[in-house]
Amino acid sequence: MIYKKPFILLFVLLSCLLGWAENSAERTKRDFQKLGLTIYENNQVAILPTAQIKFRALFQSIEQARKYIYLDYFKFQQDSICGELIERLHRKVREGVEVRIIFDSFGNKSSDLPLSDTLQTSLRELGIQITAFDPVRFPWINHLMHRNHHKIAVIDGEVVYTGGMNVADYYLHGKPKVGQWRDMHICMTGPIVEAYEELFLKMWGSRPPDGTSHDLSGRMVNSLPLKGAGEVSVAFASRWPRESPRIMRQTYCAAIDNAQHLVQIVNPYATLFGEVRASLRKALERGVRVQFMVSTRSDNMANNDVTGLEMRKLMKRGAEVYYFESGFHHSKIMMIDSLFCTVGTTNLDARSLCFDYEVNAFIFDPATTVELQRIFADDVNNRCTLLTPEVWKKRFPLRRRIRSRCFTIAKRFL
Repeated sequence: MIYKKPFILLFVLLSCLLGWAENSAERTKRDFQKLGLTIYENNQVAILPTAQIKFRALFQSIEQARKYIYLDYFKFQQDSICGELIERLHRKVREGVEVRIIFDSFGNKSSDLPLSDTLQTSLRELGIQITAFDPVRFPWINHLMHRNHHKIAVIDGEVVYTGGMNVADYYLHGKPKVGQWRDMHICMTGPIVEAYEELFLKMWGSRPPDGTSHDLSGRMVNSLPLKGAGEVSVAFASRWPRESPRIMRQTYCAAIDNAQHLVQIVNPYATLFGEVRASLRKALERGVRVQFMVSTRSDNMANNDVTGLEMRKLMKRGAEVYYFESGFHHSKIMMIDSLFCTVGTTNLDARSLCFDYEVNAFIFDPATTVELQRIFADDVNNRCTLLTPEVWKKRFPLRRRIRSRCFTIAKRFL
């Protein structure tokens, strides 16, 4: 009995030392596994920082497709880039390649240039399989809660494209209201492709085709600077409303809670949610540097006002908040400690965190993370304004502050 307490103290001390020896990436991987997430090893990743690079790479992979092309997007806008995509898909169908397309019905109806019924009929006549997710019908309110917010392209089971971009030419040319529409995508090869393919087929309601292969050589994207030489670990987080309703909150919180030095976030609709907000505040309290980038201009006035109020609260607690001035930054990315990052479809608002179908890749690779950090730093130095109390007063006069609080109160009941 005399040695019991010293033994327990030694055990606790060793456990603490081992815990401190773990970096944030290792701890987050462990927490993700406890949440039931699969971590796929031996992948390659390429950052696609602009729409021009994303569509050029996607079209190249489509041209090289031999078996099937799966596209699942919240929105296909009937414009020039969509027209070019359809031409390429039609050519592949004539070559015997299977093409399936899913679009969100509400996303389509809310588009400036929605896919017409006539065009959809024409696509089916060309041999392109296309379907609307959860068609919006009377009473329409029943269909507005859980929308398909995915942006996924899977080709031959060998490559996946995902991120924040829909299929619309305003990603290339901007919009009059906001100017440049900035966004980001990633391309991945390796076993992670299987997870995205299974997600697509689950949305479609069918089984995977025979002969699916996962080629680690990067044959279909050989013009892209793929990172990791097939050594990158990627955790797959998919929000399915009835199966994994809290997974996006849980993964974001786990990553932020494990951060030891630095959290950097770019998000277009950062109205935040209780758990994520609490994790950011705890990170600041323990001395972690938090940098947040939001946009001065937005496609949603209410979102912009509520985001401004949240950013002021973070600023007062010590966060560095940067307002992006060169258009609307629609990217959804986060970097932790220069060790790992996430790129996906999830906005930091109640819509994405509590209702919609979403998907994010958590990439455990310092090279990919540092590349995103370089882009972040370039924006901070050349395209951003640091939020200060003086900047806040100038941008948010009394009338706008009142409106912000009204929108914040209303948000709780929507």
